[in-house]
Amino acid sequence: MAAILPSLFVSHGSPALALDPGPAGAFWHELAGRLPRPRAVLCVSAHWNTLAPVVNSPTELDTIYDFYGFPDPLYRLTYRAPGAPFLAERVRTLLGEAGIPCGIDPERGLDHGAWVPLRSFYPEADIPVMQLSVQPRRDANWHFRLGAALAPLLREGVLILGSGGATHNLYELDRKSGPAPAWAKEFDDWLAAALAGGQCDEVLDWETKAPNALRAHPSPEHFLPLFVAWGAAGNGARGVRLYGGFTLGGLSMAAFEFAV
Repeated sequence: MAAILPSLFVSHGSPALALDPGPAGAFWHELAGRLPRPRAVLCVSAHWNTLAPVVNSPTELDTIYDFYGFPDPLYRLTYRAPGAPFLAERVRTLLGEAGIPCGIDPERGLDHGAWVPLRSFYPEADIPVMQLSVQPRRDANWHFRLGAALAPLLREGVLILGSGGATHNLYELDRKSGPAPAWAKEFDDWLAAALAGGQCDEVLDWETKAPNALRAHPSPEHFLPLFVAWGAAGNGARGVRLYGGFTLGGLSMAAFEFAV
């Protein structure tokens, strides 16, 4: 019988962490080391946006360089984990049973929201990986519902990994990496406290309830994977912040584990 795995959300930060993982990468690697070894990873990345849910299903995953302006060595890195067509079909079935149609893309590889943290989680690239897209035109409740439909996977040896950002405002990055601004810390701390307290209604209504909500997330795509991971943990689940801190000013690196 496969080990029951948690659902996780990580803030994946800059693509440059693939070259220099630093403290966040060390944390990701340590976290993977104390989890049961998964049969597969389902990664919900902020960098695959669709109108309706889609999963990818190639047997061999290409490394997608969906960024520009970084050092050349970054574009030579690869993450050649095997694909997980078996998991794609399982996800489509589970979502279908919940009344959520799901498409399958047989060719798409891994974007940097997946492969950058996975290089630290599982550097041997020997665990099958599949991605699920997010729908930025849909709200937090929709993504929570997606996660709830996928809850059985945690008992089937699948690690559900949401990858985005607890805060994500690229308009206000500090390239000199000064201290985190007050608005970012206030949102980050509100999120951690609300998840730890199981304040589901508050967090699902984050756009009106959270301090500095639209400054922390001018667009929602980096926040939505959190709700999939949270929903998968089950009714009454709470989120524990496992890692914190900021990079590039107000870009949170918070990571959460969800459990009932």
